[in-house]
Amino acid sequence: MSNSSIIKVEGLSKKYVLNKNLANKSDTLYSSFIRLARNPGTLIKKAETEDFWALRDVSFEIKPGDRVGIVGRNGAGKSTLLKILSRITPPTSGRIEYSGRMASLLEVGTGFHGDLSGRENIYLNGSILGMTKQEIDKKFDEIVDFAEVEQFLDTPVKRYSSGMYVRLAFAVAAHLEPDILIVDEVLAVGDAQFQRKCLGKMEDVSTREGRTILFVSHNIQAVQKLCNTGIYLQKGVLIEKNSIEKIVNRYLQSNDGGLSEYIIEKPEDAKLAYVKKISVENKNGKPLNLIAVGSAWQVRIVFSVINPVEHFIIGLGVSTAFDLPVRTSWSIPQDIGVGEYEMIFDNSDLMLTSGYYKLVVGLSSYVRTFQYLNNIVSVNISDAGEVSSDNRIVNTDSGLILNPMKIELKKVS
Repeated sequence: MSNSSIIKVEGLSKKYVLNKNLANKSDTLYSSFIRLARNPGTLIKKAETEDFWALRDVSFEIKPGDRVGIVGRNGAGKSTLLKILSRITPPTSGRIEYSGRMASLLEVGTGFHGDLSGRENIYLNGSILGMTKQEIDKKFDEIVDFAEVEQFLDTPVKRYSSGMYVRLAFAVAAHLEPDILIVDEVLAVGDAQFQRKCLGKMEDVSTREGRTILFVSHNIQAVQKLCNTGIYLQKGVLIEKNSIEKIVNRYLQSNDGGLSEYIIEKPEDAKLAYVKKISVENKNGKPLNLIAVGSAWQVRIVFSVINPVEHFIIGLGVSTAFDLPVRTSWSIPQDIGVGEYEMIFDNSDLMLTSGYYKLVVGLSSYVRTFQYLNNIVSVNISDAGEVSSDNRIVNTDSGLILNPMKIELKKVS
C-alpha cells in the first residue's frame, strides 16, 4: 500500500446468490404437504438461482485525513462496501489494505452486546479497538457527556431506545481515537439536533485530529458540508471518485439524484378530482432533478376532474425536510367541469437556501378536502459544484430564505 494512502481497495467485488423459486415462507406445514402430494417432483426440483453483484470490480485509494462521502441511490452498493471495509462480510474477490484502528457505526446495535450496560459496552468497544483501560478511562467522561445517557449508564443497552442506542454508539466510535471512522445512514435515527452534533464532531475529529472518515447518507447537504472527497456508486460499479463538489454535482444531475416528475396513481375512493402528475421544472418547462440556488423554478400539477366541483381550490405547500412550513399558496376558487387540467405554481420569488424541501399538494373546495398529498414530492436546492446561478450568494448555510436586499454603500468621510 502506498505510504500516502490509509485505505487501498483493489478489484473489490461482492456476489450474492438469489433463490428464485423458494416456497412461500407463509406456507403452513399442511399446505406444503398437499403441494408435495400433488406434485412429488417438487421434492427433487433444483432451485433456480440468480447471481446478484452488489459490488463489481471497485478500486480506489483514500488518503489520511480525507472525509469521504459515498453517494448513490438505494441498492448502489454503499452499505455493502462499508460492511466489507468493516470486515463484517467478506468480499467475493478483490483485496483491501488499511492501516490503523477502524471504528464502524453501520446500524443500530453494531458492536454492542444487548445484555451489557452502557458502561460495560464502552469498555468492550474500546478493547475491540485495541485501547487500554487507561486510555478508555481518559475518554470515558467525554463519551458519556456527548451521548447524554448518564442516567441510564448502568442499564442494559437492550432497554435503550433506538435514539439512546445510537447516541452512545456514535459517542464511543468518535471518541475512542480511531484512525478510520465509518458511519452509515444510522445517524438518521437521531433527531435534528443530534445529527448536527454528530456532524460537528466528525468534522472536528477529521480537521483537528487528522482522522479519516467514510460517510454514507442520503442527506446530500450533510455529505457536502462534512466531506472533501466523494465516491459515486451506481449498481455496484464505481462511477467516479473526485472532489465532493464534482461528485455531488454529477450525482444530482443524474437520474439517481431524485425524480423530477412524479406520476400519482388514481385513489380508489376518488369521486371528484385527483392529481395525476407533479413536475418540478425550470421556467422553460424542463423537468429538474436539481435547482440551483437563486434560479427560477416552478411546479406543474396535472389533475383530472371526475365530476364538476364548485369553488375548486388547489393548494401547494413547501416545507423543510423536518416538516417546518415555509410557504403555502392557493388558487383562486372557481367552478370547474369534468376534464383534465394543469396548474403551474411559479416559485421564482422564493429563494431558498440549499437543502431538501418537501411539497404538499391539496385538492379541495369550500366544503371539504378531497385529496391531500404529503411526503411524495421533494425538491433539492443546491449550491454544489458548478450549479450556483447567483453570484450574490456567497454562503447558503445561514437562514432558510435568501432574500437579496437593496444594500447601499456610501463613503461618509
